[in-house]
Amino acid sequence: GTVAPGPGTYRLRFGTGPYFAALDAPTFYPEVSVIFTIADPGERHHVPLLLSPYGYSTYRGS
Repeated sequence: GTVAPGPGTYRLRFGTGPYFAALDAPTFYPEVSVIFTIADPGERHHVPLLLSPYGYSTYRGS
């Protein structure tokens, strides 16, 4: 099964530079870090990254 992380602050690092390089596309963001806090480890956490070469957005999904 999947092990749920405990309460705390976490960082997701996305290597966006290699992703865009593989597409032969320039990018302004070679890396994106998303830092978030889990208060209740019993809840489900989904952290999507919406990405384009010159912008990104993230939110807490479920």
